[in-house]
Amino acid sequence: MKTRAWLSMLLSIAAVVGVMAPVADARPRENRPLIIGHRGASGYLPEHTLPGYRLAIKLGADYIEPDLVSTKDGVLIARHEPDITNTTNVADHPEFASRKTTKTLDGVPTTGWFASDFTLKEIKTLRAKQTRTPRPTRFDGRFKIPTLQEIINLVKRQSRKRGRRIGIYPETKHPTFHRQTLHLPLEGRLVRVLKRNDWNKRSSPVFIQSFEQGSLKLLNTMTPVRLVQLVDANDTDANGDPTYAPPFDRPYDWTVSGNPTLMSRTFGYFATDAGLAEIKTYADGIGPWKVYIIGTDPDGNIKKTTDLIARAHAHGLKIHTWTFRDDAYPAGYFGGPITEYLTFFNRGVDGVFSDFTASAFAAREIFRGP
Repeated sequence: MKTRAWLSMLLSIAAVVGVMAPVADARPRENRPLIIGHRGASGYLPEHTLPGYRLAIKLGADYIEPDLVSTKDGVLIARHEPDITNTTNVADHPEFASRKTTKTLDGVPTTGWFASDFTLKEIKTLRAKQTRTPRPTRFDGRFKIPTLQEIINLVKRQSRKRGRRIGIYPETKHPTFHRQTLHLPLEGRLVRVLKRNDWNKRSSPVFIQSFEQGSLKLLNTMTPVRLVQLVDANDTDANGDPTYAPPFDRPYDWTVSGNPTLMSRTFGYFATDAGLAEIKTYADGIGPWKVYIIGTDPDGNIKKTTDLIARAHAHGLKIHTWTFRDDAYPAGYFGGPITEYLTFFNRGVDGVFSDFTASAFAAREIFRGP
């Protein structure tokens, strides 16, 4: 789409949501189902940037999601991975050429530039870029890399400006890697930031998520804020069932635990009644990949619907599922992205992670009725 046409479309969406926002603002303090801006408004702007988070809020997000990694000097910043090669313009900085290295990330040798090899001052010289094609790239090189504190400042300002509750949904990214390899544990740093901002209460507008069970269990001893166990898989088979292969077979802390029971399990354990009961002992919700709820084959054809939502609710757990994308929705939803949202809303999910906040907001308004 040409730049002018794309901007026109985005402004039109913003105008529509601006008209509809007072309707959402009149709702209870925490909407249902929640709309979570996945990495900000990453369908429109480079992910994990302050403009992207601001746009997600403007388009109706209840929460925004910063993935957290650490700099060399121990500051939490928002990047999808510790390897910042694909999400920043670091490769265009000759002064950092020698920083390119290979580290073992969750058992996989990974070559690139890692946030942990840069101070925050150095990180601030870099700029974000779009990571998924064919999304717009006109804003590549424009936006800085934000810290968690800067994101919280933005959310608090936007909450006051818009008169509604807006929260953050941070993820501890590769916590075993940060703790054991980098000696930069994430959990204590995250809790300290929350405490400084008076957001370390059960009632705070915060969910913390992680794929690693150990990270959440540790956080459960450190903070009363709500915790969510993420559930991954590698792919699906012809029947729509999840398949498992490293490093997407199990939480990495299980892989390195030395515990034969944990090392024999996959992420699928969390979708069993025993797994849900175990999650309830340290967390408040489950964040499964969508295929655990509605199974699709590798071509995106709908194959099955499970009872995971009902069973999670029976265990007293919320269920927030991911990731909804207007430009990559399963082929089985013939009505398009809105049909996919409505299908999950009708099944009873408590929240959705979306790259395209405007579509999620519109679908929720349709679901609630005029």
